[in-house]
Amino acid sequence: MAYKAEDDDKVRLDKWLWAARFYKTRALAKAAIESGKVHCRGERCKPGKEPRVGDEFVLRTGFDERTVVVKALSVVRRGAPEAQTLYEETEESVRRREQAAEMRKAGAMGVTTDGRPTKKQRRQIHQLHGSFE
Repeated sequence: MAYKAEDDDKVRLDKWLWAARFYKTRALAKAAIESGKVHCRGERCKPGKEPRVGDEFVLRTGFDERTVVVKALSVVRRGAPEAQTLYEETEESVRRREQAAEMRKAGAMGVTTDGRPTKKQRRQIHQLHGSFE
């Protein structure tokens, strides 16, 4: 199948997300869309939706949430530098992702413990809860 420029005006959302290298396969892109991890104008999308230049999508992958604006359409998956020309991430989205990454590195997102309690600490816990009297 030859690459044609006129094919780019009609492209499925799952194919565009794959071409823009947000997901490794089209199947993963389709699964993410169907599970509600991709939103356009605050609403869930369908894999067959046709993105247009200027559309804004919110994508959730792992801990990160990106807000991207479509700059160009493509049905062909190319190298990362070319794929990055298909979209532009908003400034606010970049700031939020960097803040979240800093908080994760600092350990503020989860509870950190020293591991399992020792035998002495377990006795103290049980005594505090009144299980051993």
